[in-house]
Parts: sequence; structure tokens; C-alpha cells
Amino acid sequence: MNFESIISFLAVLIVILFLLFSTFLLSVKREKKLSNQLLAAFLIITAIDVSAFFYHQYIEFPLNLEMLRISVSSFKNPLLFLYILSVIYSNFKLKRKHLVHFLPWIIAIIVLMPNFFLASNEAKIEFLKNYDSNLEIQILDYFGDILSLAYLIGEVYYISRYRKLLLENFTNKTAFKNYIWLKQLAILLFIGQVLTWIKNYSRIHLSLENTNSLRTIILLFGVFFICWIFLKAVNSPKLFKGVDVHLKTSKEIKEYIIGKENNPKISILKQFMIDQKPYLNPSLTIRKLAEEIKMNSRDLSVLINQNLSQHFFDFVNEYRIKEAMKILKDPTKKEFTVLEILYEVGFNSKSSFNTAFKKHTGLTPTQFKKTT
Repeated sequence: MNFESIISFLAVLIVILFLLFSTFLLSVKREKKLSNQLLAAFLIITAIDVSAFFYHQYIEFPLNLEMLRISVSSFKNPLLFLYILSVIYSNFKLKRKHLVHFLPWIIAIIVLMPNFFLASNEAKIEFLKNYDSNLEIQILDYFGDILSLAYLIGEVYYISRYRKLLLENFTNKTAFKNYIWLKQLAILLFIGQVLTWIKNYSRIHLSLENTNSLRTIILLFGVFFICWIFLKAVNSPKLFKGVDVHLKTSKEIKEYIIGKENNPKISILKQFMIDQKPYLNPSLTIRKLAEEIKMNSRDLSVLINQNLSQHFFDFVNEYRIKEAMKILKDPTKKEFTVLEILYEVGFNSKSSFNTAFKKHTGLTPTQFKKTT
């Protein structure tokens, strides 16, 4: 099989798709421009990296510029990491501390300075000819692999923390769309990273044919990746409404003392839920509940999540399910459909209602209705 022609074709296709979608991201009017800009920057850097498979046929860069083109790929991981943070936090801003993400690229330039950037033209040609066998490149490759793993771990940590914040502060399932998007993105990034690690190993230890077959697989994965992102952007135009950057999980609120002194507050909270039924509001958040009950939202978060050992999401849904069970048992409301009941008790989708109902009762609403 002629992998080289396939690789060139796929590389050209990816570069065109990535640049077109980057243009779309930079031109579209959205509240969260930073997220679009970071994702566009990642796609442009990736396009520059992938262009290595075909651009030599049309243009020849100076050797120093060629090495800078190669090293620019070190920006991909930081850009994706910052992009994920910008999606999670609604008020995320780039600060001076984020300049630390430039360090890997600066280190790479410093490492390559003696034997490449400051070397003669002949030495540079020889260096590029034996690129993989150079000690500097081997060190930088290992360093890059470690950094890639570190960034992946960091992304998984922040995405997991984001899920906790959502469970502790929101009940509306639409608030979880960002989390689902980021979770899927993290899975795809992990697959892409594993494929890259295998390809890098093959490039050094296996045959050129094996390496080219892996390059083809990675490029096909790249085509799938950009198509997936595009479909997500088209089908979910209101995606990327994150949480406040200062919002903390209940465990992170260290100054709050958990003890018997909270018992009266628990009783007040439970009585308020029974009397006022705030859970009937489908868009209830912990901040809204705190305002209604005249309590600090941070205190309420710890009260529910630590003292009651429940996420706010499950705490509210438990009251909604109890209300739904009352309606299902009420003989005067036998004509109510499941859809009418779920809207009546504060849910806004059938799937989330069925999931919550089965979690609390072990039965679906329809099964429960038959037992009454």
C-alpha cells in the first residue's frame, strides 16, 4: 500500500478542515470568545504541525524556521488545557501566571541552541537528516511525553472537579452539557495521545512501513476529531456556560467546621423543603435556595454535601421523587401521564426523571404506578 500518498492527502484535508473551522471559531459572535480563540489556536498549531507531511513539495523554509515549526507543537497541550479551563469557568481569564505554559517551548529552544541554532548550515542539515538519533531530540521527546501525561492528568482532575461542582450547586440537567462535552473530549484526547505515543515508539524502533500505517490511523482520527467538534458546535450552539472560577467544592471550604452545631440548620432546611417546596422550580440552584432560606450559599453547600452526605443534585431530586410518588399513588390523579408528572415536580426531561426515580425507588415510574 502506498502510505505516503494517503498520508499527504489526509494531511492536506486535515489542514484545510482545521483552518476553516478555526476561521469559523474566530469570526462567530459568542459570549465566550476566549474559549473559541484558544480552541482555534490549538487547531492552527496542529495544522502547522500536520503540514510537515506535504508542504516540502511546495515551499522550503530556512532551517531555523523549520526547527521552530517543529517545536511549535509543544503549545498544543497547554492550549487544550487552558481551553478546558475556559469552558469550565464562565469568568476564566488569561493571567501572567499562565505564561508558565511557554516554558516547555523555551526549554526546547535552549536545548537545541548549541548543536542546531548556533551551528553551521551543514551541521543543521546533518542534524535534521539524523533527527531521531540526536540526543537532544530523544531527551525532548521523553520530556514531551511526560508533559503530555501531566496535562492529561490535569485535564481529568479539573473535569472531575467540575462534575462535583455541578452536583453540589445545580439540579437542572442542562447544566451538565458542558461536563458531558468535556468528558467526551478528554476520552478522545486520551485515545489520540496513546496513538501518538505508539507512533513515536514505532518511529524509533520499528520499520518505516509500520510508522506510516500508524501515521495514517492518526490522521484518520484527526479527520474524525474535527468533524466531531464541528457537529458539536452546530448541534449545541449554547454550549460553554461554565461555573464561577471562584466556586469551590464543599471539601475545599476548609474554614467551615462540621459538627453538632449544624443540626438545627439541617432541621430548618428540611422543614423549609417540605413547607415551601422550592424543588418544584426546575432551574433551582444552591444559590437560589440559599437566598430563599436566608443562609450563606457556602454554608448551605457544606451542610448538604458534608453533613447530609448528599450532593445538592441528589438532595433536591429526592424531594422531587417523593412528590412524584405522592402523585402516582393519588387515585384522583390517575389520569396524569408520566410526562405531566415530571414537569409538575420540577424535572425538565423524561430521561433524567426516569434515572432519578429508579435510583431512589429501584423501579421506573411506570413500574411503580402498577404496584400502587
